[in-house]
Formats: sequence, structure tokens, C-alpha cells
Amino acid sequence: MAAGRRLGALLKPGDTVYLHGELGSGKTVFVKGVAGAFGIPAGEITSASYTIAAEHEGANGMPFYHIDLYRLENAGEAGEIGIEEYPGRNGIAVIEWAERLLPGPLSGLKVSIKVTRGAPVAREGPREIIIEGIDEKDWNNS
Repeated sequence: MAAGRRLGALLKPGDTVYLHGELGSGKTVFVKGVAGAFGIPAGEITSASYTIAAEHEGANGMPFYHIDLYRLENAGEAGEIGIEEYPGRNGIAVIEWAERLLPGPLSGLKVSIKVTRGAPVAREGPREIIIEGIDEKDWNNS
């Protein structure tokens, strides 16, 4: 959550964060941290059940879009439900299970979260978090 909050403090309107990681690696907790940087309570950010895209309003009135593609059965469904409309808007978009997007992100930040040291349960143990710009204009964003 702390890493998400630190990244969130650097984001600006129109930025998109694409999250990758195994089930239970901490993607939703990371999103809670990013949202916290905008004054959105952690309790408002939940994993997808029936809502794939949720819009929240940050303390400064800026929209925060939490998109969780876990429930999609195939990559083509993301396009069918209009997910591509969220990145690049005037708010911040954070997309979990971003590998399910076709053709894939063109700009923004890719965040990969991996549980390290063979923890017996994914929720336990340290994480390795890699943040990288997808294209050159994003390289110095964080």
C-alpha cells in the first residue's frame, strides 16, 4: 500500500497504471495505496465481483478509475465493454490484470508485482515491485 501511495503522489491527470501479477500478489492493495494518494479511503477500493470498472472521486475532485479485468473470460471482452475509453481521460486510471487488454497498453506505467522467497501463501512474504514506463515519454514519470 505504501508503494502505491508513493506512486500515486507522482501521477497527474491522464496517467494510466497497468498492473500485472499473479492472483494474491497484492495488486488491489497497491491500488488502495494509489487511491489513498488522492484521498480515497482504502475501503472504497475492492476486487472485482460484478463491477469491472469503478469510478471514484478524489479529494481534489479528480476522477479515479479502478478497472479490474480478472473476471473477463478472454482478452477480446475488454474492447467489447469499452475499457479502452478510460486511459487518457482527465483522471487517473489503474487497471488490474492489464495483460488481458488487446492490443495492449500504448503508454502509461507498467507495474509488476511478484511475491518473492517462495512464501507458502501469496498474501505472506515480501514483494518485488517493478515500475517501468511503457514508452519513452513515460520513462521519467516516476
